Amino acid sequence: NYKIAKSENFDTCVDGSSCIKIDRLYSSSPSSIPVNTPESTTLDICRKLIAEMLGTAILIIVVMGSGIMAQTLSPNDVGLQLLENAVATCGGLIGLILMFGPVSGAHFNPIVSMVDYLHGDMQGRDFVLYTLCQITGGIIGALTTNIQFDLPQSISTKVRNKPNLWLGEVIGTITLLLVIHGCVRTGQKHAVPFAVGTWVCGGYFFTSSTIFANPAVTIARMFSNSFA
Repeated sequence: NYKIAKSENFDTCVDGSSCIKIDRLYSSSPSSIPVNTPESTTLDICRKLIAEMLGTAILIIVVMGSGIMAQTLSPNDVGLQLLENAVATCGGLIGLILMFGPVSGAHFNPIVSMVDYLHGDMQGRDFVLYTLCQITGGIIGALTTNIQFDLPQSISTKVRNKPNLWLGEVIGTITLLLVIHGCVRTGQKHAVPFAVGTWVCGGYFFTSSTIFANPAVTIARMFSNSFA
């Protein structure tokens, strides 16, 4: 058995002999260090999936709800409506990423999850489950927003089928991914919530599509014929 020093800042054993260095204090031997069990792994992925579903639902409520409210408060100024919608989305994104980031990574976006999978940071099974939960959460968020603002449950009649809008989505999605992974790969992970929030806020104005950049959001928007 290895005797581990009480301080986790040193790798000196109690008896002065060589020992292993660990990040946390455990009782007396390597066998006492906890390992992942099927039960703990299942619980962990469930927590992540719930966080992704709930976070995406709230994101949709923020985006759609602020849009509806902006249209109500500023009925004659589309530019002001867009600004109000963008600022609310910025604040909502920052709060959501700070809240759920430590739990699931706060993807809320199948494209973000797909890039993680392609980089080898996520298993294929988890990618599929994340995507399903994000889309489901987005739809729940859209239906909830309709109820909250006393709107009928309906399918959107807004047509978005022009090539310039598709190009806007390509630009918005690529730049969003660059912002996220640029922060992470350069050791600025703590800045991701603020970088993403402010970038999306700006994207409302520099993309022709108002930067959906998220399949879950795009699908969810189909379930409300409200402010777009």
